[in-house]
Amino acid sequence: MPKAKINGINLYYESSGEGYPLIFTHGFSASHLMWKPQQPLTNNYRLIIYDARGHGESDSPSSANQYSADICVEDLYQLTKVFNIKKAVFGGLSMGGYLSLRFYLKHPELVSALIVMDTGPGYRNPTRMIEWNASQEEVAQRLEKDGINVLAIQAQSGGRREISLKQNPIGLAHMSRKVVAQHDSLVIENLDKIKVPTLVLVGEKDTAFLQATDYMTNTIPGARKFIIPNAGHAANIDNPQFFNKMILDFLHNIGL
Repeated sequence: MPKAKINGINLYYESSGEGYPLIFTHGFSASHLMWKPQQPLTNNYRLIIYDARGHGESDSPSSANQYSADICVEDLYQLTKVFNIKKAVFGGLSMGGYLSLRFYLKHPELVSALIVMDTGPGYRNPTRMIEWNASQEEVAQRLEKDGINVLAIQAQSGGRREISLKQNPIGLAHMSRKVVAQHDSLVIENLDKIKVPTLVLVGEKDTAFLQATDYMTNTIPGARKFIIPNAGHAANIDNPQFFNKMILDFLHNIGL
């Protein structure tokens, strides 16, 4: 299995197809396997996917100090060096979308476009942030106490549940409290500084993220939004044909 030694851990990755590179980051408790429905994109592009630390086939460090949003962004940056990437389209779903936005703010020179899927940009409101972080701490504690079945039971049938069952509960617990939880307002406060073409996608049934989608679309200069019909939070899995078409149309329209 292809792995790279990055920031002291082994990071699992896959690369398929040829052409302009697309680098996708999965959501919390998922893995590179969630992008299987996007394999048709490799007919036109090079698709690079990977498992974030604490997920899938990548290492899950035991110390919580080895997890943060910025550490995950640095992992992604080091992965671009493995592939000698000079410019790429960066995208992700939920946690992965947030990390892609944060990556742009750290390394805008590497990003030619963004694809943000079923994602929230974080919180300005301290009360909302405290409430969100409390919910993520609860998830972390349940994972530490009861194991991976906490998430697997909640996951829908099929591939998503199978992905959850293969996760390391300690790695996910650290990711929940250190990465999914919000520890600053960097992303939401700088959306208006994004200078690259941005596509914002959301499943029509993903009600928890519809408002965030509208906010990002209205705040990121020139951002384009599409609602994926018959889809929930995992919109890329629920309606992959429509989802992939929106991505291909977007990339074609920006000349990639």
